[in-house]
Amino acid sequence: MNLKIFSPILIFTFIVTGFYHNYKQQPDTGNSKNISDSALLDIVEKQTFEYFWNGAEPNSGMARERIHVDNIYPQHDQNVVTSGGSGFGVMAILAAIHRKFITKEEGGKRLEKIVHFLETCDRFHGAWPHWWNGETGKVKPFSKKDDGGDLVETSFMIQGLLCARQFFKDGNEEERKLATRIDKLWKEVEYDWYRNGKNVLYWHWSPDYGWQMNFPVHGYNECLILYILAASSPTHGVPAEVYHEGWAENGKIKDNPPAYDGYKLKMHYQGNPPHGGPLFWSQYSYLGLDPGGLKDQYADYWKENKTLTLMNYQWCVNNPKHYSGYGTGNWGLTSSYSLKGYAGHAPDSSRDLGVISPTAALSAFPYTPEQSMAALKHWYFDMNKKLWGPYGFYDAFSETEDWFPKRYLAIDQGPIVAMIENYRSGLLWNLFMSCPEIKLGLKKLGFQSPYLK
Repeated sequence: MNLKIFSPILIFTFIVTGFYHNYKQQPDTGNSKNISDSALLDIVEKQTFEYFWNGAEPNSGMARERIHVDNIYPQHDQNVVTSGGSGFGVMAILAAIHRKFITKEEGGKRLEKIVHFLETCDRFHGAWPHWWNGETGKVKPFSKKDDGGDLVETSFMIQGLLCARQFFKDGNEEERKLATRIDKLWKEVEYDWYRNGKNVLYWHWSPDYGWQMNFPVHGYNECLILYILAASSPTHGVPAEVYHEGWAENGKIKDNPPAYDGYKLKMHYQGNPPHGGPLFWSQYSYLGLDPGGLKDQYADYWKENKTLTLMNYQWCVNNPKHYSGYGTGNWGLTSSYSLKGYAGHAPDSSRDLGVISPTAALSAFPYTPEQSMAALKHWYFDMNKKLWGPYGFYDAFSETEDWFPKRYLAIDQGPIVAMIENYRSGLLWNLFMSCPEIKLGLKKLGFQSPYLK
């Protein structure tokens, strides 16, 4: 969803099509400060996972685009489901099995429902759209011309599905069948089609508007996984020059990198944010793709992601705009709900709106465990009544404006579960990086990784 966040069309879409869901159950928080860190992480993982379990759209098993706890959905919008957020939800289900929140059989049945939906819903040269109606499988336009394939959101889904394939491939007969069906979906994504005849990948294609969205994907942003999967596809792969000429723009990706307070990045970030972009840029591609030891000619991705996170943290600690509440236990700027619609919050004077998004710090656990835990404890123990609901921490808040909406977004809740689990066990990283075709794709693009040795 996310390079598009700076478009007035998108913000208008979020305001006009605000979805609501009346979920009356209130959680038992049990928020004793004597609880261990491990038990606290269990609580946060489990409660956030519920977004993708009890909060899922029932016919498809997919994640709803959003849930508003304190309102009621307009009837025509309550079944809108999302591709990228559901891909993150697939990872959350695997983490829930691993943590024994659900059984492997229960998780497998839910994933079978999701896979059936993905096999039968609208699809465009193998790519899924951003949104569907979960009851019918028909595309719901994200904007007027965005009514076809969304290759970035599709890649977030494929990242999750490949983890599930690896998780189930050596199981019983039913589990092996599920893995085979997932493998077929992966091989049907026509990454080569989305080149539009050029050495770059395009975000969108529409059967009605063709390539009119005209969104070639250049780095650096959240879309690295798109190029990794495109290079790795065994059926519709792209050559290495698509990555180097398209994503890296023949080396321009290293020009004029952002810096802040002694921290400096190695790559140029899209939109030229002076102090680094929203934190989802260091998270979405890395729910499965392990950045640990991952390097190519452009960056060391662990160092890059950690530096981006520390810049974001330090900006909030320094609090140059003097917002209420900012500090060592209250930080994290990323794309989320905002005071007006939706915004790409980032550490600079124009994009820091005084809105903290819990997903930013919680999904950064692998990079900044101490700082992330400090934020988790502050929100859970000190601000619980304002921030904690049936699906974990709410999406965003502003103490300056006394603004605490009871709202969730799938694409923000999913990374919390996945990245906390990666911090704790490396589960999803190990699953995704075990894919033989991913290893071949990384080698083709010139990457180094401990998984390639």
